[in-house]
Parts: sequence; structure tokens; C-alpha cells
Amino acid sequence: MQPFRYVREDSPQAAIKTRGGAEAQYLAGGTTLIDLMRLNVMTPQTVVDINALSRSALGKIEHGPQGLKLGALAHMAEAADHPAVRQQYPVVAQSLDLAASPQIRNMATLGGNVLQRTRCTYFRDVSYDSCNKRNPGSGCAALEGVNRRHAILGVSDNCIATYAGDFAHALIALDAEVEIAGAKGARKMAFARLHRAPADAPHIETTLAPGEMITGFNIPSAPWTRRSLYLKVRDRESYEFALASAAVALDMQDGAVKEARIALGGVSALPWRAREAEALLKGKPFNDEILQSAADAAFRNAQPRAENQFKVTLGKRTLVRALRQAASLEI
Repeated sequence: MQPFRYVREDSPQAAIKTRGGAEAQYLAGGTTLIDLMRLNVMTPQTVVDINALSRSALGKIEHGPQGLKLGALAHMAEAADHPAVRQQYPVVAQSLDLAASPQIRNMATLGGNVLQRTRCTYFRDVSYDSCNKRNPGSGCAALEGVNRRHAILGVSDNCIATYAGDFAHALIALDAEVEIAGAKGARKMAFARLHRAPADAPHIETTLAPGEMITGFNIPSAPWTRRSLYLKVRDRESYEFALASAAVALDMQDGAVKEARIALGGVSALPWRAREAEALLKGKPFNDEILQSAADAAFRNAQPRAENQFKVTLGKRTLVRALRQAASLEI
């Protein structure tokens, strides 16, 4: 770990001013940042501790007729255990329950979780020079290397690293909004606009400006939020990242799909909304044929590599299984 300056701030304005540019990082739970600093993957000159802000609205969880508001400094375990989240937004609770270990969920914050970085070995091991995400312009060793766990959707010739999170897929499926504070003031935008596809600049992972801080998430109330779930398929049942996952939400009427919301994880370079699959399901009778058509549509543009071709079939089966389970829920 490289030497750094540690600063603790007790207001968003002070934290934003202290952080300033790209050579500083915010510290909340630290479950990703500290790991990457120990590996010398991230080497901030200044670390700004914002845990004191959890006593403000940034640490609160609120539910009302308009929907669910999650403070960015609320912990994963706290949000997963909240009665309103579990009852009204089960896909959110399940995405948090199935992430990491209980100890990490007790420490990690929601804001930090959506900004966690990839688990790609070539990114996390600095002995590999070729990683466009860590060393822009150096190439992507995973393209012809060990890529079993890598992404097949939203990738580019410059990066096929998989987005590692779970919670973000629930947010994007439910049309969540993210609140952001920065030197120029506060702003809101659709959560779907937060992350960037790798394209020709894999090292630029979000649309946040330097120094900006996520302060919260808003999930609107909708007919499909209760009939929702998160299905995660992985190599082992505990403390493992997804090979394929699906966050789904359905509004059903008389055996047909009025509305569907689908996000796919473990297979994508960023939180991935399967809108073509949603459109195919809308207004259709819920049967095996339409489910398979939706799954085929969701992976139509997949770009598998030598070792992760199995993710196309696994991803389709995961999605179909998730939709069937959601349809069978008693609400």
C-alpha cells in the first residue's frame, strides 16, 4: 500500500471540497477501496472518510406512497433487513442478501456497493501490464487469456471485465434514480445513466464528475415491485460472485404479462437492462414459448470468448427460471 493522507469530514460540502479531483477517494465501508489499495491497484493521494455523514439523511431508509428512498451510507445488511424493502421490493433485499458475507454486508454501504470495481484478475494483479481499465492503452489480457468469468454483454475490444455487483441490477430493473452531490451542487439522474460501457475508455467507469458523491437512491412505487426477485447462479452457494444472475419484476393479469422489468448480472460489463426481452413479454400470455423468446432476445448480441461461451446458455436458463419463479409468487 502506498502512503496517503487521511482526512475525516462531517459534511458533504466539506468532503467534496477536500476530495477535489481524481487523486482522492471517499472512504465509507472500505470493503473495495482498502482491498485495491493493498494490491496497489488504486493509489489515492488522499482518502476522505465520510462515515460521519451516516448520521444524516445519507444513512436513512424511508418508505412512503411514492416509493423507497435509500441513503447512500445505509449499510447493505440494514437495507436488506428493512421490513418495507423485504415486503415491497424483494428483488432489492435478495440482491443484498446474496452479496458477499454477513461481515462485509454489515460494513459495506449502498453507495460504495454500486461503485465496486471488477474482480477481473488482470485488473487486480498489477504484475499484468495489459489492462486498459488499470493502465489505459495497454491492452486487455483477458481477451485471449483466462476469461471464463468475464462478460459477454456490453463488452468492447478494449475490455471484457464483468461488473461484479448485485444490488445495481435490482436498481436498474426498477427504474431507480440516483442522487448526487458535487462542487456544482446536487443533481439527480436515472440510475441507468450512472455506469459507462467500456467502449474505448474502460478506465472511465461512471458518469460521475471528479469529486462527486452519491448521496442516495430513489425507487418509485410500481405495480411490479412486489412480484420481483433476484436469482444468482454461482460456482458455490456462499460468498461468491455471479456467473449469471437475473433481477426480474412482473406485473401480471389473467395469466398475461402487463409489464416486465429485467436486468442481467454476471454476464455484463455494467448493470444491464434487457429491454428487448421486456418488450417481447409485454402483453403476452405467460408460457414457455414466450419465455424462451425473451431469453433469446436478451442474449442476441452476446459476444462470448473462448472460455465463457457457456454463459449464453446459462444466462438464458437463469432468466427463464427467474421469470417463472416471479410469476409463481403469491402477493
